[in-house]
Amino acid sequence: MLFDRRGRRKYLTPEERNRFIRTALDQPAQVRAFCITMAMTGCRISEALQLTWGQVDGPAGEIVIRSLKKRRADVYRAIPLPAAVLAVVRRAAGNAITLPDQRIWPWCRATGWKRIKEVLAAAGVAGPHASPKGLRHGFAIAAIQSGVPLNLVQRWLGHADIATTAIYAGAIGEEERMIAERLWNATPFFSPRASTKKKGAARAAPELMVNIPPPA
Repeated sequence: MLFDRRGRRKYLTPEERNRFIRTALDQPAQVRAFCITMAMTGCRISEALQLTWGQVDGPAGEIVIRSLKKRRADVYRAIPLPAAVLAVVRRAAGNAITLPDQRIWPWCRATGWKRIKEVLAAAGVAGPHASPKGLRHGFAIAAIQSGVPLNLVQRWLGHADIATTAIYAGAIGEEERMIAERLWNATPFFSPRASTKKKGAARAAPELMVNIPPPA
């Protein structure tokens, strides 16, 4: 579900996710690599902590993740990543010699959770969604809102049923907000403010034209 029982969202918005990534880039090498991997693959925290150096495939441009929520232990999924992200992961080793079967992050789950929470807090992300699970949800929503086909998102997340992935399509994106804005602009109570045409700039909300009296 995208919301908890109190109606609070459990996912990071694309803007919050980008803020998390920018903040992670200022962290020490191992923390930076862990946070960027979580944000750019949408994997579960337990899956990230099980990653070995042999699963980072630079020539193919992907990270191969072992799906831990499967009955079989040999189910893997490959997630394509930019060369810059793979370089960030490789720098986590520093000058140490790495072996294919060696884990990238020799941390327990509590340590991995703590690192993610610290970077989320530093990025100013707070609430029920400020968690590794919220980061995974945020990856799925950012992918869908960027036009990635649902079946690919399903594969990247390791979902057995595409109906599980389809839940993320219910999050409000920029296109839906723009469609709603047309309704607001057609309503006599509202008048659209002058909005900038600069790409990526936030759209101004319609301005209330009349004073609505408070309820009696």
